[in-house]
Amino acid sequence: MAKLIVSILSSLDGYCAGPGGTLGGLPMDAAFDVHNLDCMRRAGTLLFGAITFPMFEAYWPSVDHSPGSEPVQREIAERVAAAHKLLGSDRLSVRPDSPWADTEVVPRAQARARIAQLKAAPGPDLLIYGSHLLYNSLLAHGLVDELHLLVGSVLLGEGVPTFEPGLMQQWTLLDQRRLPGSDTVTLHYDCRPR
Repeated sequence: MAKLIVSILSSLDGYCAGPGGTLGGLPMDAAFDVHNLDCMRRAGTLLFGAITFPMFEAYWPSVDHSPGSEPVQREIAERVAAAHKLLGSDRLSVRPDSPWADTEVVPRAQARARIAQLKAAPGPDLLIYGSHLLYNSLLAHGLVDELHLLVGSVLLGEGVPTFEPGLMQQWTLLDQRRLPGSDTVTLHYDCRPR
């Protein structure tokens, strides 16, 4: 069976995005990219919500794939391009001319059932970066197997909370470490219900 893994970058004061959903205040440095590549190397499916999907769709297909380009970004872009992509949204559709035109779009009411189907099949992991509403819903319904909570050394003061109010769970800490060359700490949890 495939595992569902969430990787989320959070501020010290518990925000995964700043006011209005801006990401600029979070430390997305080279160590963050290396962590993301490590997650991508085990993933076969990327899951998106309606806010994160357009950001990824605009960024990753435009990354320079030439041999002289930055190797970590290039490999992430190649793996993102090759991955099966699922968008859980009631309002977004994928343009036919998009480089990601083959993305599977599932209404939000059916997303959990479809993700459970994908998890039940043999194969590589399912992975979520961002997509705050989607991963919180999946956590609330016990569908997330592992969480990589990256805590950046910043205070945002306000913004989008990393976890929705009312989410009560107990997880097992599998590993904690400081990302090499960074002030970001990663906390790796097993989120499966006990």
